[in-house]
Amino acid sequence: MKKLLTIAILGAALVAGTSQAREYEEVRFGVDVPYEPMEYRTPDGELTGFDIDLGNALCAEMGIECEWIVQGWDGIIPGLLSRKYDAIMSSMTINDERREQVLFSDPYITPPSAWFAPADSDIETPNAEALEGKTIGVQRGTLQDNYVTDNFGDVADINRYATADDMVLDMDAGRLDIVFLDFPIGKATLLDSEAGNYKVVGEMITEPKKYFGDGFGIAFRQRDEELAARFNEALATLKENGTYDEIYNRYFGNNNAK
Repeated sequence: MKKLLTIAILGAALVAGTSQAREYEEVRFGVDVPYEPMEYRTPDGELTGFDIDLGNALCAEMGIECEWIVQGWDGIIPGLLSRKYDAIMSSMTINDERREQVLFSDPYITPPSAWFAPADSDIETPNAEALEGKTIGVQRGTLQDNYVTDNFGDVADINRYATADDMVLDMDAGRLDIVFLDFPIGKATLLDSEAGNYKVVGEMITEPKKYFGDGFGIAFRQRDEELAARFNEALATLKENGTYDEIYNRYFGNNNAK
């Protein structure tokens, strides 16, 4: 009898666990702000950006609500693992190191990284010789930080920032010679800025995969395979019905960041 009771309890627990995985009525996203045009606030304080609009569209397609929880980048994966939110949708690059901690959705955008410098900069090709003695800006804890640290940390000074906006302030003030950013972020915050005059230096960079991964993905706790699968299905639907292209063109136009 005890054995039968134990089996019954285990069975009920399994059913309850399955039901819980399928009954998301709301998904809480962790997001690092600001990172224009991916995620930022309008002058009246409303969250917007490509990630925000796409995330809301994915939730609408799935028939659930979205809640956005602002979290600094340094603590964004720990926040997910401690259940502060259900997923991260914050321009997170899919790479092997992060796969050890989280489960990723299919990539939803694959932007290149790029070097940005003042328009009158004499840096033509960002290599060890050209960057020797220069001051480089990166956002702390990003793949761009890892790339610059490993490749130029012994020849250049590296200033690390909590946000891209803080980095731009130092660029505008002349305290940085060059910065390394995701291209869409650099375009929005530097090339399109009225406060300064900047240019892209050198080629767009997408290799090696060790640093630049496989595009941006939504991160989940590794056990939440069913939730990730639902988002993958919704993403495929939005790409098929034109919603994805509508959101993409709103922020990037014809820029090749897909």
